[in-house]
Amino acid sequence: MTTKKTKSASPRKAKPAKKAAASPRRRAAKPTVYKASNDELLGFYRQMLLIRRFEEKAGQMYGMGLIGGFCHLYIGQEAVVVGVQSALKDGDSVITGYREHGHMLVGGTSPKAVMAELTGRSGGCSRGKGGSMHMFDPANGFYGGHGIVGAQVSLGTGLGFAAKYRKNDNVSVAYFGDGAANQGQVYESFNMAELWNLPVIYIIENNQYAMGTSVKRASSEVELFRRGESFRIPGEQVDGMNVLAVRAAMDKAVKHCRTGNGPYILELKTYRYRGHSMSDPAKYRSREEVQKMRADHDAIDQVKEMILNKGAMDEAGLKSIDKEIKAVVGDAASFAQECPEPELSELYTDVLA
Repeated sequence: MTTKKTKSASPRKAKPAKKAAASPRRRAAKPTVYKASNDELLGFYRQMLLIRRFEEKAGQMYGMGLIGGFCHLYIGQEAVVVGVQSALKDGDSVITGYREHGHMLVGGTSPKAVMAELTGRSGGCSRGKGGSMHMFDPANGFYGGHGIVGAQVSLGTGLGFAAKYRKNDNVSVAYFGDGAANQGQVYESFNMAELWNLPVIYIIENNQYAMGTSVKRASSEVELFRRGESFRIPGEQVDGMNVLAVRAAMDKAVKHCRTGNGPYILELKTYRYRGHSMSDPAKYRSREEVQKMRADHDAIDQVKEMILNKGAMDEAGLKSIDKEIKAVVGDAASFAQECPEPELSELYTDVLA
């Protein structure tokens, strides 16, 4: 039996390689630090200390049974929200997940209103109906803490759409954590934000353990700011324990968005000292690791050292600030306990039918 010989296909000429596209507006992080005046340093110190003392008191009240439900403390992460929100202006919007007490305090909500919300009282910012995880204060540009992991990202993208639709220069800041960075709606939001050129700054608060799993075990790409590359969204990773580094990066991101260049991603490497929530014993990390972070990288201690080195205030002055803030927090705790519970009629208000 004879077989026909087939003519071998002539090798195709290789097409000339396309020139590599320029990096999609992504820049490598530069260790820039904001040059703060003495007054600004003292302001950062006050705000971070207010969050720290407030959260310590909230933890104490939770242990006494005065706060119900879940309670997620922000202790250790203070430099993130203080650095980010110091770069914003009136009209900008902020939205985040359920670890939101610090965001509200820095945004202008009174400590009394936040603490009363924690205890479910009528004097709370959401009239006692939101609790720790679902606070709102639109008057101060705060559009809520949200309990569904990652849900706030799409809503924050919508706030950015509103700013563009109204043709103002406002920006939307959408915070989410390293755990939420793996949620699908985050990437749908990235796609829309870049496609429509929306002024949204996505803040990834990477405290490295999500709800209890190390980011190294949960994410194939541990540099989370790079998650926007396929959408051509620029981003950078920043030391989230250094308030001046956070402010410098945020200034760059805000300028990018306000001048019509679309969204931006900031991954802020930070660290929470307590468990994910008050019910979390945090056995997935060693006590030595937490103590080392507190000793070597504490955000408040860093600013305190800068203040002392620059002669902006002496040790006695800083102690007086701490005493003053403890009094503010004490008053907020007293108000939260003395404030009446909501009337039963509140069950029928703010209900979407």
